[in-house]
Amino acid sequence: MDAAVAWIDGIARETMLFAAIGFLIGGIDDLAVDLAYVVRAIRRRWRGSTVPVMADFPTATCTGRIAVLVPAWDEAAVIGAMLRATLGRFDHPDWRLYAGAYPNDAATIAAIAAVAAEDDRVRLVLTPRPGPTTKADCLNALWRAVLADGAVEGRAFSAIVLHDAEDVVHPGELRLYDHMLRHADAVQIPVLPLPDPASRWVSGHYIDEFAEAHGRQLPVRHALGAGLPFAGVGCAISIAMLARIAEARGGLPFDDASLTEDYELGLTVRALGGRGVFVRALETPDGPPVAVRAYFPATLATAIRQKARWMTGIALAGWDRTGWHRGWRDHWMRMRDRRTILAIPILATAYVALVAWGLDEAVHKWRGSAPAAIDRDMLWVLYANVALFAWRMAVRFAMVRRAYGRREALRSIPRVFVGNFVALFAARRAVLRYAALLRGQPVRWDKTAHHFPTDLPA
Repeated sequence: MDAAVAWIDGIARETMLFAAIGFLIGGIDDLAVDLAYVVRAIRRRWRGSTVPVMADFPTATCTGRIAVLVPAWDEAAVIGAMLRATLGRFDHPDWRLYAGAYPNDAATIAAIAAVAAEDDRVRLVLTPRPGPTTKADCLNALWRAVLADGAVEGRAFSAIVLHDAEDVVHPGELRLYDHMLRHADAVQIPVLPLPDPASRWVSGHYIDEFAEAHGRQLPVRHALGAGLPFAGVGCAISIAMLARIAEARGGLPFDDASLTEDYELGLTVRALGGRGVFVRALETPDGPPVAVRAYFPATLATAIRQKARWMTGIALAGWDRTGWHRGWRDHWMRMRDRRTILAIPILATAYVALVAWGLDEAVHKWRGSAPAAIDRDMLWVLYANVALFAWRMAVRFAMVRRAYGRREALRSIPRVFVGNFVALFAARRAVLRYAALLRGQPVRWDKTAHHFPTDLPA
């Protein structure tokens, strides 16, 4: 019996040590980003910088011709509503929407064709191969159509904008891109998930993650001058930059062997010497931000699938495909991108430690003996982790409150555990999928079902 108790003591002690050190490293890493964010805010205030508003991007001075690309596979349920909403919202004077579909997806083709028959700003483009292939493969078909139309019409497009079939676009975003691309090669605006009343916890945890990622992390990344990954939607790239990427990749700008072509595309802009910027603008000085909004997965199964694709493409395959880049800023940011998969064993061990310590306390209480004492150094590590966790929750609360209000900010605290649950199971799926890719399994578009808001305001 003594040996069994000693064994439980050892498991509790070692798992706690591993998890505590891992949490401390991650907490310090996050704290460094927070400090960089504060320094950025102080410098902006010192210089008198203000947040841009849509009045700074007038329609009258827009000069570009913009192509909006919307790749679609099995999106008949949402693509028609999305296209009609987009047509009624964008206020740019010169743009066209290219919707891509696969020849073996008759329902999506019919939905796009119905809108295209109503408005000549919508162009249906079919991929040369049946689907699903990859999102990048569909985007390449759209890219070829954009170039062909520009050549035939004698009016080349100046930029392309990426959107998904479930996106609620912002009316003024094309104006913002038009003006900002005069000073940069690529532009990303915030993505803010729509609150789903039917899924406050699963879909809601995306609210918390994007509020932090696009409210704190991407602005810091931009300020540091590190490579800026795209979110896949709400991003614009100049045609000239895409042409350079296409030349570097043998003719096509989107890598059809990638699971996360949007993430890699942003880093490629940086690798080729281009400049990507993250722009947070407001509708009015006291108004909401200019952002892309959409419903995110509402069930555990679909959330796990989506997170697994992100983990596979960014943290696993992305490590192989994009490697590292010169300079500590890019090294730091890419390590943060890839630490997700490394953090999962730490998180899993932490839950094992909680169970082990509970069991240890129960066994010692039953035997009437004293559990093993925690040494002083470990206590200081635990205190530091508690402080860092409290700080992390305060920052998350502030970011979510700024974007969504107090109620969602209050929900964001318990939703941490939902996010952890999704991440644990997504990591398992990601590792299995990555192993399959290493064995030569072809890359496929692993998408989830979407829905589009029915009560969309003008």
